[in-house]
This record gives sequence, structure tokens and C-alpha cells, in this order.
Amino acid sequence: MTGLVLKLAPKERVIINGAVIENGDRRTRLSVMTPGANILRLRDAIHPEEANTPVRRVCYIAQLAVSGDADPKEAQLQLLRGIEQLSQVFLDDDSRSTLSRATDAVRKDQFYQGLRALRALLPREERLMAMVRQ
Repeated sequence: MTGLVLKLAPKERVIINGAVIENGDRRTRLSVMTPGANILRLRDAIHPEEANTPVRRVCYIAQLAVSGDADPKEAQLQLLRGIEQLSQVFLDDDSRSTLSRATDAVRKDQFYQGLRALRALLPREERLMAMVRQ
């Protein structure tokens, strides 16, 4: 038996293919058997007021596509535009590879995979922003 295993804390919420699911009073373990299901833990979600940096804004657009709150074609255009802008700043090989994975995923309408790739840039962005603030 393969698939994604979700371990949920009591009252934890997740979005699965656009539907918000809340766990009950006990820890739960779910096996998601459908390949390509879009799953987002709400505790990992970026809230609108937190989309205040370039990478966070692009991640937020991907998140809206994953949750079903954005038109997929419009989100795809915005994401590709945002990834292109990020590629002007993140010039190292590892970041370029990450942006390439995000681009490939978005072009295939695999918004969750694109979001996962983009989230890998958040620590790098934080370091860059800290250097600018100094």
C-alpha cells in the first residue's frame, strides 16, 4: 500500500483538493491514495498579510491555485511571471535548479509541486533580506 500518509494533530486542518478538512479530537493518520491530490496543511499556509516578500508573494499565488481559490490559467501566468522575476535575483546554481523545477511544475498545472519548490527559496530570501537590512 503506497500513497501519502498524513498524520494530523487534534483539530488540525488541511486542504485536500480545495476542501477544508478538520481532524477530530484525537491524533489521526490518513493515507491519501489518489496520485496528484493537492494537499496543504493550514498551519503551513501563508496568510495574505504574510505575503510581504517576493518569494512569499509567488508562493501565495501557488497556494491559491492549490486551494482552488484562484483561476488555474491566471495563476499559471502570474506564477511564471513571478518565477521569472525571482530568477533575476537568485543567481546561484541551486536556486536556478529550484526555480526550474517550479517552472516545470507550474507549466504542467502541478501547483502543489511548484509551491513545494518555491518554498525551498524562503530561507535564502530571508538571508538576503537580513543582509540588506544591515
